[in-house]
Amino acid sequence: MTKGLETTLQVLAKTDNEASVGVLISALDSPHTDIQEGALSALLKRRSPAGGREILSRLPDITPRWKEIIRQHYGRMTKAVRDAILGTDQKLMVKGCQAAVWFREYDLVATLLNVIEDGTADNSQTTANTLLAMAVQLYDELAGPRDYNIRRDPQVSRQHTVSSLELSVKRFSHHKRREVIEAFLLLVGRDNVTLKQILQDPHHVAFLTTIDVLSHSGQGGVIRLLLSFLDDPHVPSSAMSVIANRSDLKFVQYLLRKIGREPSAMASQNLKRVESIAWLRDGETFLDQLDDAAQHGVVRLVMASGAPRAHAFAVVKHLLLHGKSGGRREAARALAEFSGSEANLLALKALGDPDPQVQANVVVQLRNRGIPGILARMVELIDSPHAIVRKAARKGLDEFSFKRFISAFDMLEDDVRRSTGMLVKKIDPRTMPLLQEELHSRLRTHRIRGLAVARAIDAVDQFEHVIIELLADDDHMVRVEAAATLARCMSESSRLALAGALNDSSPAVQEAARNSLDEQCQTA
Repeated sequence: MTKGLETTLQVLAKTDNEASVGVLISALDSPHTDIQEGALSALLKRRSPAGGREILSRLPDITPRWKEIIRQHYGRMTKAVRDAILGTDQKLMVKGCQAAVWFREYDLVATLLNVIEDGTADNSQTTANTLLAMAVQLYDELAGPRDYNIRRDPQVSRQHTVSSLELSVKRFSHHKRREVIEAFLLLVGRDNVTLKQILQDPHHVAFLTTIDVLSHSGQGGVIRLLLSFLDDPHVPSSAMSVIANRSDLKFVQYLLRKIGREPSAMASQNLKRVESIAWLRDGETFLDQLDDAAQHGVVRLVMASGAPRAHAFAVVKHLLLHGKSGGRREAARALAEFSGSEANLLALKALGDPDPQVQANVVVQLRNRGIPGILARMVELIDSPHAIVRKAARKGLDEFSFKRFISAFDMLEDDVRRSTGMLVKKIDPRTMPLLQEELHSRLRTHRIRGLAVARAIDAVDQFEHVIIELLADDDHMVRVEAAATLARCMSESSRLALAGALNDSSPAVQEAARNSLDEQCQTA
């Protein structure tokens, strides 16, 4: 823009001569972009009613650059837009409503509500639609990251908007506009006094419409408001009824995302009041169309709810047999809450699931189910190719620990020592390290017991070098047990060690060594 043009536009923007408005309006049609945009800025600075009407009349055809210029002059169009909305020119009113949304003129919410509440106005439907569109737009601003290019604080806009909407909701009997209720629900919090009064009073004039909006609105803000009542320690029964009976897919997806991996303590408490969930009554087809995470949430939901156990079991059973991996995993975990032959059969079937996590979630339950022969099956799972299954099997067999075994060892019969010890060796990965500690113990009785354990669990070969060292132990009883134990080793080093023990100072050690050598010869 040339200096001369810039000076001219500045004069036209500031002069008291209203004739300048006509000049600027004509300049809007200039073939030169600089003149068009300069004239638009000058008109906005003048805040001329005629200029405002002219800009509004051109809204459908304005360029993105014009739109940006108008945004930069925030508030300069507010009066023109308000006058258009309140005016009698139907076409200009529609453009005024469009401008209110485009330019985020939330200060005009009260103006829109005045038109809506005027039952004689022909344009109340248009303004009602505009009001809802602005509420949706403001909700999106609040839900997303703050755009600091917009000087207006959306939280302040929300406070003012909610105040205006709240007054209009209280006057619902005068206008009966559903859009007002939906806009209110989009922006209000669950602790709002007016909202609580409506939900707690079935005779309130706005009760039925409010419940209808909560039951059917697809607006994310309305759904989130409804679900926020799950965390309310004083949730209205009407809100819980809507949560239990709403069954559209979008709502269910929001609900299951809120449940997440685990519902909050308060949500769990409130869900206990829900004895029937509408969309779970619709059959298995609904469950099958949910994604992995949602199926997981279904299990958490049905287990937290007050639904009959038979109903909850049916959901768990279907998802365990036919669900996606997330659903099957959580269903397998939830199966622990059910007993009986059908649950036992389901648990056994789940052991064949291709997902190792599903198997693991079932394995930890098996010992408590009292299924005949399950011990042998769990021992087999110790050899699973999947580490998570092996870990679960060991957890389910945690009574077969080396520490428990060795503490009871001296009281066990020889055959029980061997059968139990072999299980312990297979199940408890700490068996060999702990046995080595026992063999190196400073207590004579522990070293002797360790040698007996090594024989019982066929671990003599693994500890041959330790046992050979014990042939030189200070205690002759330890040396006797070591010599007797080496009978199980057929290596050359064992034979040489036993041959050396024939010269031991203790006759008992000599005899034990001689017996072991004889046993080795017979075995060979």
